[in-house]
Amino acid sequence: MNLSLIESIIHWLGGLLAYSVLATVLYGVWRGTQREAGRATGLKENWLRSPWFYLASSAFFFGLAYLGWKPLPWAVSSSARVWMLALGSLLYFPGMLFLLWARLTLGKNYFVSTGFGAQLFAGHQLITSGPFSIVRHPMYAGLILAALGSMLIYFTWTTLYFACFAPLTIIRARREETALSEEFGGQWKEYCQRVPMIVPRLWRRP
Repeated sequence: MNLSLIESIIHWLGGLLAYSVLATVLYGVWRGTQREAGRATGLKENWLRSPWFYLASSAFFFGLAYLGWKPLPWAVSSSARVWMLALGSLLYFPGMLFLLWARLTLGKNYFVSTGFGAQLFAGHQLITSGPFSIVRHPMYAGLILAALGSMLIYFTWTTLYFACFAPLTIIRARREETALSEEFGGQWKEYCQRVPMIVPRLWRRP
């Protein structure tokens, strides 16, 4: 099996997984707009429920992805490309699956947030099981891994942009934590003491 065929298979599988995760996330966002709003921080809740907000952000996201989907201008040897595909796959596929696991675990409690604001629901539940017992923000942890892996696999300007900006999701995580802290108080504080934010612990606290 030659390198070109292996690369094509990885690209195809990666794209299929990405679109599957995207569809699941978008469905969760749509369902979230149908639920009664609860506590919000930062950006007003009507922004996060406005179709114009999602239309504009989607146009920006997909426009950037389309315009930047061009190979990076750096020559890479065949042996280096093999290592890039291997390492990229070890980051991308587990990262995307971890993100998907977290999204499905959140269920009806999932909703979009931005660096400007976060929105909870009326009767919001604090999820601490599954991937949320490993890190407090598994969707963002998975996204960061997947973004780094996608840069190595696809090696385009788009994936380079995403790899550079993915760590900024920590700003969004901080917004969400503000709302969750106000909503759940001591329960949230205990959870934070027990579970790290983004990077899993290699040991358990006594």
